[in-house]
Amino acid sequence: MASEMAEAIRQLINEKGISEDLVIKTIEDALLAAYKKKYGTNENAVVRFKDGYEGVDVYAKKTIVEEVDDPVLEISLEEAQEMAEGAEVGDILELPVDPREFDLQSVMLAKQTTRQNLREISRDTLYAEYKSKVGEIIIGYYQREKNNNIFVDLGKIEGIFPKKYQSPRESYHMGDRIKAMIVEVEKGRTGPAVILSRTHAEFVRKILELEVPEIYDKTVEVFKIVREPGYRTKIAVLSHREDIDPVGACVGLKGIRIQAIIRELEGEKVDILKYEVDPKRFIRNALSPAEVRDVHILDEAKHIAIAVVPESQFSVAIGKQGLNVRLANRLCDWNIDVKTEEQFREMDLSGEYKRAVSELFGESSEEEIFRLADLPELEPAWVEALAAAGIVTVEDFLEAAEERLAGAGLDETSLARIRRVVSENVEIIEEEEGQEPVAGEEGAAEVYECPDCGAAVTPDMTRCPSCGVELSFEYEDGEEA
Repeated sequence: MASEMAEAIRQLINEKGISEDLVIKTIEDALLAAYKKKYGTNENAVVRFKDGYEGVDVYAKKTIVEEVDDPVLEISLEEAQEMAEGAEVGDILELPVDPREFDLQSVMLAKQTTRQNLREISRDTLYAEYKSKVGEIIIGYYQREKNNNIFVDLGKIEGIFPKKYQSPRESYHMGDRIKAMIVEVEKGRTGPAVILSRTHAEFVRKILELEVPEIYDKTVEVFKIVREPGYRTKIAVLSHREDIDPVGACVGLKGIRIQAIIRELEGEKVDILKYEVDPKRFIRNALSPAEVRDVHILDEAKHIAIAVVPESQFSVAIGKQGLNVRLANRLCDWNIDVKTEEQFREMDLSGEYKRAVSELFGESSEEEIFRLADLPELEPAWVEALAAAGIVTVEDFLEAAEERLAGAGLDETSLARIRRVVSENVEIIEEEEGQEPVAGEEGAAEVYECPDCGAAVTPDMTRCPSCGVELSFEYEDGEEA
């Protein structure tokens, strides 16, 4: 019986992972509870284990008195001297207690309490152990399956591998070795539930740490990982040392490192790309393996951009069912619209985006057509009034006769302000039929500056084409033009 107790205690300590102190205290508490059930108190009870846990003894501490009032806590001098020579009043004796004196109910209660406490301690110990391992890779073996959820033997405990955390590329059979990441540990009635996953992006990060020493020692940092489990993973990396290429470190010599990662992911496509602070360059990298011609930021605050790709690269940039661009959006945290060169050229962009199109395709800015609505400082009411009169572009406005402008319903002050905005934002090039006279030659008109706005004017003008002020020219002989 004693050897059975020792074996049980050793099993709890070694196999269940329960600390020795907790096991001993649990057994002590159970015996003290039985003692209290028998004698009404356990304040004077002492529990001692024999060497090697081969047995356990219970003692009652009693004070020697002349006259006994409480036989549970006291013992008479005469009785004490029979047990120990030289005993005196006030001394304390430890008297052995035979556990067989405890009633059956007390013994059963002690056993039940011990088992329950040890189960709770075992569950709490396992919970604390695996809770500290959340985010770590663990290896187990396929044990059984229920409702598409796989139960994995982890040694001390059984892990749960839910269907939603299984890659669609993978299948498992009885006894298969499974490498997964602990994503959650929950407390259950029968013990902790360890939830495993192979679909989380962090699982890929842990695999990278195992395969790439530069990531493990923080020389190369994983900026972000986005993943469509079973199909494609994009990983943005950066280096903290100029002499180390982060992408090359992850790919490895002749691709040995990236191939090991792909094998672990059962053939899932993996794109390793360099993180860039410049959003244009980062977006270009994120759309790999597609070749991107150019990236244009449409709205920096709202993170909206257009990536322009050759026609042959359009399907590669988009990916099957939009997967490649969708992952790029998540990786960069930008809304990326992929366009071919022809699609981008035909887009109805305003202002600076039209100029960006012209620069991209080598078109002269002189051929650009500016809408009045694109110019700054113009009141919307003015633009609407001119549009109602058929005047939409800057060219329409400059070519419109005074009668047509008056038909728009705008006063001279408003028209003068519109002319000033046009002169400040658009370079006006006047073309005349035939050879234009050169200043200084016969027939060349003299050019002056408007006294109000500084625009170029000639003596044949009666009103400034920019601000609308009336003009008057005087010649040296005093004659007015």
